[in-house]
Amino acid sequence: MVDLNLIHSLGNIDADIDEAVFSALGEAANDLSKLVSGDEVQDFTPGAIIKGRISGVVGNDFIVELGLKSEGILENGEFDDAAAVKIGDVVQVLLEDVEGDTGMVKISKRKADRIINWEGIMKSKKEGDPVKGKVTKKIKGGLLVDIGVPVFLPASQVDIRRPGEISDWIGRDIDAVILKIDEERRNIVISRRKMIEIQREELKRRTMDGLVIGSVIKGTVKNIADFGAFIDLGGIDGLLHITDMSWGRINHPSEVLKIDQEIEVKVLQIDKDKEKIALGLKQKDASPWEKIEEKYPIGSVHEASVVNIMSYGAFCKLEEGVEGLVHISEMSWTKRINHPSEVVSQDQKVQVKVLEINKEKQEISLGMKQVEENPWERVAEKYPPGSVVTGKVRNIANYGAFVEIEEGIDGLLHVSDLSWTKKIGHPSEVLKKGEDVQAVVLSVDQEKQRIALGLKQMQEDPWQTVIPTNYRPGMVVKGHVTKIANFGVFVELEPGLEGLLHISEISDQKVEKPEDLLKVNQDVEVKILRVDSDERKIGLSLKRAQWAQDEEKKEEVRSSRPDKKGLRGGLEGGEGTVGLGDLKLKD
Repeated sequence: MVDLNLIHSLGNIDADIDEAVFSALGEAANDLSKLVSGDEVQDFTPGAIIKGRISGVVGNDFIVELGLKSEGILENGEFDDAAAVKIGDVVQVLLEDVEGDTGMVKISKRKADRIINWEGIMKSKKEGDPVKGKVTKKIKGGLLVDIGVPVFLPASQVDIRRPGEISDWIGRDIDAVILKIDEERRNIVISRRKMIEIQREELKRRTMDGLVIGSVIKGTVKNIADFGAFIDLGGIDGLLHITDMSWGRINHPSEVLKIDQEIEVKVLQIDKDKEKIALGLKQKDASPWEKIEEKYPIGSVHEASVVNIMSYGAFCKLEEGVEGLVHISEMSWTKRINHPSEVVSQDQKVQVKVLEINKEKQEISLGMKQVEENPWERVAEKYPPGSVVTGKVRNIANYGAFVEIEEGIDGLLHVSDLSWTKKIGHPSEVLKKGEDVQAVVLSVDQEKQRIALGLKQMQEDPWQTVIPTNYRPGMVVKGHVTKIANFGVFVELEPGLEGLLHISEISDQKVEKPEDLLKVNQDVEVKILRVDSDERKIGLSLKRAQWAQDEEKKEEVRSSRPDKKGLRGGLEGGEGTVGLGDLKLKD
Protein backbone atom coordinates (compact mmCIF):
# COMPACT_ATOMS: atom_id res chain seq x y z
CA MET A 1 0.00 0.00 0.00
CA VAL A 2 1.34 3.47 -0.95
CA ASP A 3 0.89 6.66 1.03
CA LEU A 4 -1.86 8.80 -0.55
CA ASN A 5 0.22 11.90 0.12
CA LEU A 6 2.71 10.63 -2.43
CA ILE A 7 -0.06 10.10 -4.97
CA HIS A 8 -1.20 13.68 -4.47
CA SER A 9 2.35 14.92 -5.18
CA LEU A 10 2.45 13.04 -8.50
CA GLY A 11 -1.04 13.72 -9.84
CA ASN A 12 -4.56 14.54 -8.79
CA ILE A 13 -6.62 11.74 -7.30
CA ASP A 14 -10.33 11.96 -7.01
CA ALA A 15 -10.88 12.26 -3.27
CA ASP A 16 -14.61 11.70 -3.62
CA ILE A 17 -14.50 8.08 -4.85
CA ASP A 18 -17.65 6.26 -3.72
CA GLU A 19 -16.92 4.15 -0.66
CA ALA A 20 -19.37 1.55 -1.94
CA VAL A 21 -17.27 1.18 -5.05
CA PHE A 22 -14.23 0.68 -2.89
CA SER A 23 -16.02 -2.00 -0.96
CA ALA A 24 -17.19 -3.80 -4.06
CA LEU A 25 -13.70 -3.59 -5.53
CA GLY A 26 -12.27 -5.05 -2.36
CA GLU A 27 -14.69 -8.02 -2.42
CA ALA A 28 -14.02 -8.63 -6.08
CA ALA A 29 -10.29 -8.65 -5.43
CA ASN A 30 -10.68 -11.78 -3.33
CA ASP A 31 -11.93 -13.67 -6.39
CA LEU A 32 -9.30 -12.40 -8.84
CA SER A 33 -7.41 -14.99 -10.74
CA LYS A 34 -3.69 -14.45 -10.57
CA LEU A 35 -2.45 -12.12 -13.30
CA VAL A 36 1.08 -13.41 -13.25
CA SER A 37 2.68 -16.56 -11.97
CA GLY A 38 3.07 -16.77 -8.23
CA ASP A 39 0.82 -16.52 -5.25
CA GLU A 40 0.70 -12.72 -5.11
CA VAL A 41 -2.78 -11.24 -4.61
CA GLN A 42 -3.14 -7.71 -5.95
CA ASP A 43 -4.53 -4.84 -3.93
CA PHE A 44 -7.22 -2.98 -5.87
CA THR A 45 -7.40 -0.07 -3.44
CA PRO A 46 -6.91 3.37 -5.06
CA GLY A 47 -3.31 4.40 -4.51
CA ALA A 48 -2.00 0.88 -4.84
CA ILE A 49 0.59 -0.15 -7.34
CA ILE A 50 -0.54 -3.22 -9.24
CA LYS A 51 0.62 -5.30 -12.17
CA GLY A 52 -1.02 -5.47 -15.55
CA ARG A 53 -0.44 -7.06 -18.90
CA ILE A 54 -0.48 -5.29 -22.27
CA SER A 55 -3.37 -6.96 -24.07
CA GLY A 56 -4.00 -4.69 -27.04
CA VAL A 57 -3.49 -1.42 -28.84
CA VAL A 58 -6.15 1.16 -29.66
CA GLY A 59 -4.79 3.93 -31.84
CA ASN A 60 -1.72 5.22 -30.01
CA ASP A 61 -2.84 3.90 -26.65
CA PHE A 62 -2.26 0.56 -24.95
CA ILE A 63 -4.92 -1.60 -23.26
CA VAL A 64 -3.75 -3.10 -19.98
CA GLU A 65 -5.50 -6.15 -18.51
CA LEU A 66 -5.58 -5.85 -14.72
CA GLY A 67 -7.63 -8.90 -13.74
CA LEU A 68 -11.22 -9.20 -12.46
CA LYS A 69 -12.18 -8.52 -16.03
CA SER A 70 -10.86 -4.98 -15.48
CA GLU A 71 -8.91 -3.07 -18.00
CA GLY A 72 -7.10 0.24 -18.08
CA ILE A 73 -5.67 2.42 -20.82
CA LEU A 74 -2.11 3.79 -20.91
CA GLU A 75 -1.30 6.56 -23.35
CA ASN A 76 1.91 6.04 -25.30
CA GLY A 77 3.36 9.07 -23.45
CA GLU A 78 3.43 6.89 -20.32
CA PHE A 79 6.33 4.97 -21.83
CA ASP A 80 9.86 6.24 -22.44
CA ASP A 81 10.02 4.15 -25.59
CA ALA A 82 6.53 3.36 -26.76
CA ALA A 83 7.83 1.70 -29.93
CA ALA A 84 9.48 -1.01 -27.84
CA VAL A 85 6.25 -2.03 -26.05
CA LYS A 86 4.84 -5.45 -27.11
CA ILE A 87 1.63 -7.36 -26.47
CA GLY A 88 2.08 -9.47 -23.39
CA ASP A 89 4.52 -7.14 -21.63
CA VAL A 90 3.88 -6.87 -17.89
CA VAL A 91 3.88 -3.37 -16.44
CA GLN A 92 3.42 -1.84 -12.99
CA VAL A 93 0.84 0.89 -12.74
CA LEU A 94 -0.68 3.14 -10.12
CA LEU A 95 -4.39 2.53 -9.52
CA GLU A 96 -5.76 6.06 -9.51
CA ASP A 97 -9.47 5.31 -9.83
CA VAL A 98 -11.56 2.16 -10.18
CA GLU A 99 -13.64 3.71 -12.96
CA GLY A 100 -12.47 6.62 -15.07
CA ASP A 101 -14.34 8.79 -17.52
CA THR A 102 -14.18 6.03 -20.12
CA GLY A 103 -15.70 3.43 -17.81
CA MET A 104 -12.35 1.76 -17.44
CA VAL A 105 -9.97 1.66 -14.46
CA LYS A 106 -7.85 4.81 -14.37
CA ILE A 107 -4.15 3.90 -14.14
CA SER A 108 -0.72 5.57 -14.62
CA LYS A 109 2.51 3.82 -15.34
CA ARG A 110 4.66 6.97 -15.09
CA LYS A 111 3.38 7.84 -11.63
CA ALA A 112 3.92 4.27 -10.55
CA ASP A 113 7.48 4.43 -11.84
CA ARG A 114 8.12 7.61 -9.88
CA ILE A 115 6.76 6.13 -6.68
CA ILE A 116 8.78 2.97 -7.15
CA ASN A 117 11.87 4.95 -8.03
CA TRP A 118 11.43 7.32 -5.08
CA GLU A 119 11.13 4.43 -2.67
CA GLY A 120 14.12 2.82 -4.36
CA ILE A 121 16.16 5.97 -3.99
CA MET A 122 15.16 6.34 -0.35
CA LYS A 123 16.38 2.81 0.29
CA SER A 124 19.55 2.92 -1.82
CA LYS A 125 20.76 6.54 -1.78
CA LYS A 126 21.89 9.03 0.79
CA GLU A 127 23.36 12.55 0.69
CA GLY A 128 26.75 12.51 -1.00
CA ASP A 129 26.00 9.51 -3.23
CA PRO A 130 26.49 9.79 -7.00
CA VAL A 131 23.51 9.63 -9.37
CA LYS A 132 22.93 9.74 -13.12
CA GLY A 133 20.07 11.50 -14.88
CA LYS A 134 18.81 13.45 -17.87
CA VAL A 135 18.07 17.17 -17.81
CA THR A 136 14.39 17.55 -18.71
CA LYS A 137 13.53 21.20 -18.38
CA LYS A 138 14.58 24.62 -17.13
CA ILE A 139 12.83 25.90 -14.03
CA LYS A 140 13.27 28.92 -11.80
CA GLY A 141 16.78 28.92 -10.31
CA GLY A 142 18.08 25.92 -12.20
CA LEU A 143 17.24 22.70 -14.01
CA LEU A 144 14.99 19.70 -13.47
CA VAL A 145 16.80 16.39 -13.81
CA ASP A 146 15.20 12.95 -14.08
CA ILE A 147 17.15 10.37 -12.06
CA GLY A 148 14.09 8.13 -11.81
CA VAL A 149 12.31 10.92 -10.01
CA PRO A 150 12.54 14.61 -10.85
CA VAL A 151 15.25 16.36 -8.81
CA PHE A 152 16.51 19.96 -8.69
CA LEU A 153 19.91 21.03 -10.05
CA PRO A 154 20.63 24.68 -9.04
CA ALA A 155 22.23 26.85 -11.71
CA SER A 156 25.23 27.46 -9.41
CA GLN A 157 25.84 23.71 -9.26
CA VAL A 158 25.81 23.03 -13.00
CA ASP A 159 29.52 23.51 -13.57
CA ILE A 160 32.76 24.63 -11.89
CA ARG A 161 32.92 27.67 -14.12
CA ARG A 162 29.95 29.97 -14.46
CA PRO A 163 27.72 28.37 -17.12
CA GLY A 164 26.31 30.31 -20.03
CA GLU A 165 22.67 29.65 -20.93
CA ILE A 166 21.66 26.70 -18.72
CA SER A 167 18.82 25.79 -21.07
CA ASP A 168 21.53 24.42 -23.38
CA TRP A 169 21.80 21.50 -20.93
CA ILE A 170 18.26 20.26 -21.60
CA GLY A 171 18.32 16.73 -23.00
CA ARG A 172 21.87 16.00 -21.81
CA ASP A 173 22.77 13.09 -19.54
CA ILE A 174 24.79 14.15 -16.51
CA ASP A 175 26.54 12.72 -13.48
CA ALA A 176 25.91 14.43 -10.18
CA VAL A 177 26.07 14.09 -6.41
CA ILE A 178 23.11 14.26 -4.03
CA LEU A 179 23.52 17.39 -1.95
CA LYS A 180 20.30 17.20 0.08
CA ILE A 181 17.31 14.86 0.57
CA ASP A 182 14.14 16.23 2.11
CA GLU A 183 11.92 13.14 2.72
CA GLU A 184 9.09 15.15 4.19
CA ARG A 185 8.78 17.40 1.16
CA ARG A 186 10.05 14.68 -1.17
CA ASN A 187 12.70 16.99 -2.62
CA ILE A 188 16.18 16.09 -3.75
CA VAL A 189 18.89 18.63 -4.67
CA ILE A 190 21.83 17.45 -6.72
CA SER A 191 25.14 19.02 -7.84
CA ARG A 192 27.07 18.34 -10.99
CA ARG A 193 29.72 20.78 -9.80
CA LYS A 194 30.35 18.76 -6.67
CA MET A 195 30.75 15.64 -8.76
CA ILE A 196 33.31 17.39 -10.99
CA GLU A 197 35.20 18.62 -7.93
CA ILE A 198 35.33 15.11 -6.47
CA GLN A 199 36.47 13.69 -9.79
CA ARG A 200 39.05 16.42 -10.23
CA GLU A 201 40.35 15.95 -6.72
CA GLU A 202 40.90 12.26 -7.35
CA LEU A 203 42.35 12.99 -10.76
CA LYS A 204 44.55 15.68 -9.26
CA ARG A 205 45.90 13.28 -6.67
CA ARG A 206 46.75 10.73 -9.34
CA THR A 207 48.27 13.41 -11.58
CA MET A 208 50.43 14.86 -8.79
CA ASP A 209 51.65 11.39 -7.84
CA GLY A 210 52.66 10.72 -11.43
CA LEU A 211 54.41 14.03 -12.17
CA VAL A 212 58.19 14.06 -12.55
CA ILE A 213 60.37 17.10 -13.16
CA GLY A 214 61.69 16.98 -16.70
CA SER A 215 58.90 14.77 -18.02
CA VAL A 216 56.82 15.81 -21.05
CA ILE A 217 53.05 15.54 -20.57
CA LYS A 218 49.90 16.49 -22.44
CA GLY A 219 47.53 19.18 -21.27
CA THR A 220 44.72 21.46 -22.38
CA VAL A 221 44.83 25.26 -22.41
CA LYS A 222 42.12 26.41 -19.99
CA ASN A 223 42.87 30.07 -19.47
CA ILE A 224 45.11 32.72 -21.04
CA ALA A 225 46.39 35.80 -19.20
CA ASP A 226 48.91 38.53 -20.03
CA PHE A 227 51.63 36.76 -18.04
CA GLY A 228 51.01 33.23 -19.33
CA ALA A 229 48.53 30.37 -19.68
CA PHE A 230 47.01 27.81 -17.31
CA ILE A 231 47.21 24.26 -18.60
CA ASP A 232 44.84 21.53 -17.35
CA LEU A 233 47.01 18.49 -16.74
CA GLY A 234 44.16 16.35 -15.42
CA GLY A 235 42.51 17.59 -12.26
CA ILE A 236 45.16 20.23 -11.66
CA ASP A 237 46.39 23.25 -13.58
CA GLY A 238 49.99 24.13 -14.30
CA LEU A 239 51.30 27.59 -15.21
CA LEU A 240 53.04 28.06 -18.52
CA HIS A 241 54.69 31.47 -18.14
CA ILE A 242 55.05 33.66 -21.22
CA THR A 243 58.84 33.57 -20.87
CA ASP A 244 58.75 29.76 -21.13
CA MET A 245 56.61 29.60 -24.26
CA SER A 246 59.21 30.33 -26.89
CA TRP A 247 62.90 31.07 -27.22
CA GLY A 248 61.81 33.96 -29.43
CA ARG A 249 60.00 37.18 -28.55
CA ILE A 250 56.30 36.95 -27.59
CA ASN A 251 54.19 40.02 -26.85
CA HIS A 252 51.15 38.04 -25.63
CA PRO A 253 50.47 34.32 -24.98
CA SER A 254 47.55 34.41 -27.42
CA GLU A 255 50.11 34.64 -30.23
CA VAL A 256 51.07 31.03 -29.44
CA LEU A 257 48.09 29.38 -27.70
CA LYS A 258 44.30 29.12 -27.95
CA ILE A 259 41.67 28.10 -25.38
CA ASP A 260 41.02 24.31 -25.33
CA GLN A 261 44.13 23.67 -27.43
CA GLU A 262 45.91 20.42 -26.57
CA ILE A 263 49.66 20.79 -26.18
CA GLU A 264 52.68 18.94 -24.85
CA VAL A 265 54.63 20.69 -22.12
CA LYS A 266 57.67 19.96 -20.01
CA VAL A 267 57.45 19.90 -16.21
CA LEU A 268 59.93 22.45 -14.86
CA GLN A 269 59.04 22.66 -11.15
CA ILE A 270 56.64 20.95 -8.73
CA ASP A 271 55.49 22.31 -5.36
CA LYS A 272 53.25 19.61 -3.89
CA ASP A 273 52.53 21.56 -0.70
CA LYS A 274 51.20 24.58 -2.60
CA GLU A 275 50.01 22.43 -5.51
CA LYS A 276 51.87 24.60 -8.00
CA ILE A 277 53.38 23.29 -11.21
CA ALA A 278 55.64 25.31 -13.52
CA LEU A 279 55.57 24.24 -17.14
CA GLY A 280 57.69 24.98 -20.18
CA LEU A 281 57.00 24.79 -23.89
CA LYS A 282 60.27 26.10 -25.29
CA GLN A 283 62.26 23.69 -23.09
CA LYS A 284 61.13 20.82 -25.29
CA ASP A 285 63.67 22.07 -27.84
CA ALA A 286 67.34 22.78 -27.32
CA SER A 287 68.20 26.36 -26.36
CA PRO A 288 69.73 28.38 -29.20
CA TRP A 289 72.07 29.84 -26.57
CA GLU A 290 73.84 26.53 -25.92
CA LYS A 291 76.47 27.07 -28.66
CA ILE A 292 76.08 30.81 -28.99
CA GLU A 293 79.83 31.56 -28.93
CA GLU A 294 80.40 29.19 -31.83
CA LYS A 295 77.59 30.58 -33.97
CA TYR A 296 78.23 34.25 -33.17
CA PRO A 297 81.87 34.74 -32.15
CA ILE A 298 82.90 38.16 -30.87
CA GLY A 299 83.92 40.37 -33.77
CA SER A 300 81.80 38.55 -36.34
CA VAL A 301 79.38 40.51 -38.53
CA HIS A 302 75.81 39.32 -39.18
CA GLU A 303 72.53 40.52 -40.65
CA ALA A 304 69.83 41.10 -38.05
CA SER A 305 66.25 42.33 -37.97
CA VAL A 306 65.11 45.20 -35.72
CA VAL A 307 62.36 43.79 -33.47
CA ASN A 308 62.01 46.41 -30.75
CA ILE A 309 63.08 50.04 -30.41
CA MET A 310 63.61 51.58 -26.98
CA SER A 311 64.88 55.00 -25.92
CA TYR A 312 68.28 53.53 -25.06
CA GLY A 313 68.77 51.35 -28.13
CA ALA A 314 67.33 48.75 -30.49
CA PHE A 315 66.90 44.98 -30.05
CA CYS A 316 67.90 43.05 -33.14
CA LYS A 317 67.04 39.40 -33.85
CA LEU A 318 69.88 37.25 -35.11
CA GLU A 319 67.68 34.13 -35.19
CA GLU A 320 64.55 32.88 -33.46
CA GLY A 321 65.24 33.15 -29.74
CA VAL A 322 68.50 35.07 -30.08
CA GLU A 323 68.34 38.86 -29.80
CA GLY A 324 71.04 41.40 -29.13
CA LEU A 325 71.00 45.04 -28.09
CA VAL A 326 72.51 47.79 -30.21
CA HIS A 327 72.96 50.58 -27.69
CA ILE A 328 72.27 54.09 -28.94
CA SER A 329 75.95 54.91 -28.42
CA GLU A 330 76.92 52.07 -30.80
CA MET A 331 74.81 53.23 -33.74
CA SER A 332 77.00 55.90 -35.30
CA TRP A 333 80.55 57.18 -34.99
CA THR A 334 79.62 60.76 -35.72
CA LYS A 335 75.86 61.40 -35.69
CA ARG A 336 74.35 62.85 -32.55
CA ILE A 337 71.36 60.55 -32.02
CA ASN A 338 68.59 61.60 -29.64
CA HIS A 339 66.49 58.48 -30.22
CA PRO A 340 67.27 55.19 -32.04
CA SER A 341 64.24 55.72 -34.29
CA GLU A 342 66.27 58.42 -36.05
CA VAL A 343 68.55 55.68 -37.38
CA VAL A 344 66.53 52.42 -37.51
CA SER A 345 62.90 51.36 -37.98
CA GLN A 346 60.85 48.32 -37.00
CA ASP A 347 61.66 45.15 -39.02
CA GLN A 348 64.57 46.88 -40.77
CA LYS A 349 67.48 44.64 -41.79
CA VAL A 350 70.80 45.91 -40.43
CA GLN A 351 74.43 44.76 -40.37
CA VAL A 352 75.73 44.34 -36.82
CA LYS A 353 78.97 43.32 -35.20
CA VAL A 354 79.09 41.10 -32.09
CA LEU A 355 80.78 43.09 -29.32
CA GLU A 356 80.14 41.03 -26.20
CA ILE A 357 78.29 37.84 -25.11
CA ASN A 358 76.91 36.97 -21.68
CA LYS A 359 75.73 33.37 -22.08
CA GLU A 360 74.50 33.07 -18.48
CA LYS A 361 72.21 36.11 -18.79
CA GLN A 362 71.51 35.34 -22.46
CA GLU A 363 72.61 38.80 -23.55
CA ILE A 364 74.51 39.91 -26.64
CA SER A 365 75.90 43.41 -27.19
CA LEU A 366 75.88 44.45 -30.82
CA GLY A 367 77.27 47.43 -32.69
CA MET A 368 76.24 49.04 -35.95
CA LYS A 369 78.93 51.69 -36.22
CA GLN A 370 81.67 49.06 -35.84
CA VAL A 371 80.70 47.66 -39.24
CA GLU A 372 81.81 50.97 -40.81
CA GLU A 373 85.15 52.76 -40.73
CA ASN A 374 85.73 54.93 -37.66
CA PRO A 375 86.28 58.48 -38.98
CA TRP A 376 88.22 59.30 -35.81
CA GLU A 377 90.98 57.01 -37.06
CA ARG A 378 91.60 59.60 -39.78
CA VAL A 379 91.17 62.71 -37.64
CA ALA A 380 94.80 62.87 -36.40
CA GLU A 381 96.00 62.54 -39.97
CA LYS A 382 93.43 64.93 -41.38
CA TYR A 383 93.71 67.60 -38.68
CA PRO A 384 97.25 67.60 -37.29
CA PRO A 385 98.13 70.01 -34.44
CA GLY A 386 98.90 73.46 -35.77
CA SER A 387 96.54 73.20 -38.74
CA VAL A 388 93.83 75.81 -39.17
CA VAL A 389 90.23 74.61 -39.47
CA THR A 390 86.95 76.33 -40.18
CA GLY A 391 83.78 75.29 -38.39
CA LYS A 392 80.42 76.36 -37.04
CA VAL A 393 79.75 76.99 -33.35
CA ARG A 394 77.33 74.19 -32.49
CA ASN A 395 76.96 74.63 -28.76
CA ILE A 396 78.21 76.97 -26.03
CA ALA A 397 78.90 75.87 -22.45
CA ASN A 398 80.32 77.66 -19.42
CA TYR A 399 83.75 76.21 -20.05
CA GLY A 400 83.94 76.72 -23.81
CA ALA A 401 82.34 76.33 -27.22
CA PHE A 402 81.95 73.23 -29.42
CA VAL A 403 82.82 73.82 -33.05
CA GLU A 404 81.70 71.31 -35.70
CA ILE A 405 84.62 70.76 -38.06
CA GLU A 406 82.73 68.18 -40.15
CA GLU A 407 79.57 66.15 -39.60
CA GLY A 408 79.87 64.46 -36.23
CA ILE A 409 83.41 65.76 -35.57
CA ASP A 410 83.53 68.52 -32.96
CA GLY A 411 86.43 70.45 -31.51
CA LEU A 412 86.40 72.26 -28.17
CA LEU A 413 87.36 75.93 -27.93
CA HIS A 414 88.14 76.26 -24.23
CA VAL A 415 87.36 79.62 -22.66
CA SER A 416 91.06 80.01 -21.81
CA ASP A 417 91.96 79.76 -25.50
CA LEU A 418 89.69 82.52 -26.73
CA SER A 419 91.92 85.56 -26.03
CA TRP A 420 95.53 86.20 -25.11
CA THR A 421 94.78 89.24 -23.00
CA LYS A 422 91.08 89.65 -22.29
CA LYS A 423 89.64 87.97 -19.22
CA ILE A 424 86.54 86.18 -20.53
CA GLY A 425 83.96 85.04 -18.03
CA HIS A 426 81.75 83.17 -20.53
CA PRO A 427 82.36 82.12 -24.17
CA SER A 428 79.19 83.95 -25.23
CA GLU A 429 81.09 87.20 -24.70
CA VAL A 430 83.14 86.35 -27.78
CA LEU A 431 81.16 83.74 -29.78
CA LYS A 432 77.60 83.14 -30.91
CA LYS A 433 75.85 79.85 -31.67
CA GLY A 434 75.80 79.18 -35.41
CA GLU A 435 78.71 81.52 -36.06
CA ASP A 436 81.50 80.41 -38.44
CA VAL A 437 84.96 80.61 -36.90
CA GLN A 438 88.53 79.74 -37.75
CA ALA A 439 90.68 78.10 -35.12
CA VAL A 440 93.98 76.32 -34.69
CA VAL A 441 94.12 72.61 -33.84
CA LEU A 442 96.00 72.36 -30.55
CA SER A 443 95.77 68.60 -29.93
CA VAL A 444 93.92 65.42 -31.03
CA ASP A 445 93.02 62.59 -28.62
CA GLN A 446 91.91 59.78 -30.92
CA GLU A 447 91.14 57.36 -28.08
CA LYS A 448 88.87 59.79 -26.25
CA GLN A 449 87.68 61.29 -29.54
CA ARG A 450 88.55 64.86 -28.59
CA ILE A 451 90.00 67.78 -30.52
CA ALA A 452 91.28 70.86 -28.70
CA LEU A 453 91.03 74.13 -30.66
CA GLY A 454 92.39 77.60 -30.05
CA LEU A 455 91.08 80.94 -31.22
CA LYS A 456 93.72 83.18 -29.71
CA GLN A 457 96.44 81.05 -31.31
CA MET A 458 95.41 82.52 -34.65
CA GLN A 459 97.54 85.56 -33.60
CA GLU A 460 100.96 85.94 -32.03
CA ASP A 461 101.14 85.97 -28.28
CA PRO A 462 101.51 89.66 -27.37
CA TRP A 463 102.92 88.67 -24.01
CA GLN A 464 105.99 87.38 -25.78
CA THR A 465 106.41 90.30 -28.18
CA VAL A 466 104.58 93.59 -27.81
CA ILE A 467 103.65 93.78 -24.13
CA PRO A 468 107.16 93.36 -22.64
CA THR A 469 108.34 96.11 -25.02
CA ASN A 470 105.49 98.58 -24.50
CA TYR A 471 105.11 98.04 -20.77
CA ARG A 472 108.35 98.05 -18.80
CA PRO A 473 108.76 98.20 -15.03
CA GLY A 474 109.08 101.81 -13.79
CA MET A 475 106.91 103.29 -16.51
CA VAL A 476 103.93 105.43 -15.49
CA VAL A 477 100.96 104.75 -17.79
CA LYS A 478 97.35 105.75 -18.03
CA GLY A 479 94.36 103.43 -17.78
CA HIS A 480 90.84 103.16 -16.43
CA VAL A 481 89.28 101.00 -13.72
CA THR A 482 87.31 98.00 -15.10
CA LYS A 483 86.57 95.96 -12.02
CA ILE A 484 86.94 96.28 -8.25
CA ALA A 485 87.58 93.32 -5.96
CA ASN A 486 88.22 93.10 -2.25
CA PHE A 487 91.92 92.43 -2.92
CA GLY A 488 92.44 95.23 -5.45
CA VAL A 489 91.45 96.90 -8.68
CA PHE A 490 91.80 95.81 -12.34
CA VAL A 491 92.98 98.58 -14.64
CA GLU A 492 92.70 98.31 -18.44
CA LEU A 493 95.86 99.74 -20.03
CA GLU A 494 94.67 99.10 -23.60
CA PRO A 495 91.80 97.09 -25.08
CA GLY A 496 92.16 93.50 -23.88
CA LEU A 497 95.13 94.20 -21.58
CA GLU A 498 94.63 94.62 -17.85
CA GLY A 499 96.92 95.00 -14.90
CA LEU A 500 96.25 94.46 -11.21
CA LEU A 501 96.44 97.34 -8.76
CA HIS A 502 96.75 95.56 -5.43
CA ILE A 503 95.00 97.13 -2.44
CA SER A 504 98.38 97.72 -0.83
CA GLU A 505 99.46 99.82 -3.81
CA ILE A 506 96.51 102.20 -3.86
CA SER A 507 97.49 104.68 -1.15
CA ASP A 508 100.03 105.39 1.57
CA GLN A 509 97.14 105.29 3.98
CA LYS A 510 95.60 101.97 5.01
CA VAL A 511 92.73 101.14 2.66
CA GLU A 512 89.85 98.96 3.91
CA LYS A 513 87.75 99.03 0.76
CA PRO A 514 89.19 99.91 -2.68
CA GLU A 515 85.81 101.37 -3.74
CA ASP A 516 86.21 104.08 -1.08
CA LEU A 517 88.96 105.62 -3.23
CA LEU A 518 88.31 104.38 -6.77
CA LYS A 519 85.30 103.87 -9.00
CA VAL A 520 84.70 101.76 -12.11
CA ASN A 521 85.58 103.62 -15.34
CA GLN A 522 87.68 106.13 -13.38
CA ASP A 523 90.85 107.21 -15.21
CA VAL A 524 94.05 106.67 -13.29
CA GLU A 525 97.79 106.95 -13.77
CA VAL A 526 99.68 103.96 -12.44
CA LYS A 527 103.24 102.86 -12.27
CA ILE A 528 104.27 99.48 -13.66
CA LEU A 529 105.91 97.44 -10.98
CA ARG A 530 106.47 94.19 -12.89
CA VAL A 531 105.58 92.38 -16.10
CA ASP A 532 105.33 88.54 -15.91
CA SER A 533 104.96 87.14 -19.45
CA ASP A 534 104.77 83.55 -18.27
CA GLU A 535 101.97 84.24 -15.79
CA ARG A 536 100.53 86.92 -18.09
CA LYS A 537 100.26 89.44 -15.29
CA ILE A 538 101.15 93.10 -14.88
CA GLY A 539 101.54 94.56 -11.40
CA LEU A 540 100.57 98.21 -10.95
CA SER A 541 100.88 100.84 -8.25
CA LEU A 542 98.85 104.01 -7.83
CA LYS A 543 100.68 105.39 -4.85
CA ARG A 544 104.08 105.01 -6.51
CA ALA A 545 102.82 106.86 -9.56
CA GLN A 546 101.75 109.68 -7.25
CA TRP A 547 105.16 109.59 -5.61
CA ALA A 548 106.72 110.08 -8.99
CA GLN A 549 104.41 112.96 -9.74
CA ASP A 550 105.25 114.56 -6.41
CA GLU A 551 108.95 114.12 -7.08
CA GLU A 552 108.60 115.74 -10.48
CA LYS A 553 106.85 118.70 -8.95
CA LYS A 554 109.58 119.07 -6.40
CA GLU A 555 112.16 118.89 -9.13
CA GLU A 556 110.37 121.58 -11.06
CA VAL A 557 110.34 123.79 -7.99
CA ARG A 558 114.00 123.21 -7.41
CA SER A 559 114.87 123.87 -10.99
CA SER A 560 112.94 127.16 -10.95
CA ARG A 561 114.98 128.60 -8.00
CA PRO A 562 118.33 130.70 -8.52
CA ASP A 563 121.53 128.70 -8.42
CA LYS A 564 123.19 129.02 -5.03
CA LYS A 565 126.66 128.79 -6.52
CA GLY A 566 125.99 131.65 -8.94
CA LEU A 567 124.79 133.85 -6.15
CA ARG A 568 127.93 133.16 -4.17
CA GLY A 569 130.19 133.82 -7.14
CA GLY A 570 128.49 137.09 -7.78
CA LEU A 571 129.09 138.10 -4.33
CA GLU A 572 132.68 137.20 -4.84
CA GLY A 573 132.81 139.37 -7.96
CA GLY A 574 133.19 136.56 -10.43
CA GLU A 575 132.01 136.46 -14.07
CA GLY A 576 128.26 136.53 -14.59
CA THR A 577 127.69 137.37 -11.01
CA VAL A 578 125.11 139.64 -9.53
CA GLY A 579 126.13 142.28 -7.08
CA LEU A 580 124.30 143.47 -4.00
CA GLY A 581 123.17 146.53 -5.84
CA ASP A 582 121.63 144.34 -8.45
CA LEU A 583 119.81 142.31 -5.82
CA LYS A 584 118.36 145.43 -4.40
CA LEU A 585 117.19 146.58 -7.78
CA LYS A 586 115.53 143.18 -8.35
CA ASP A 587 113.91 143.38 -5.00
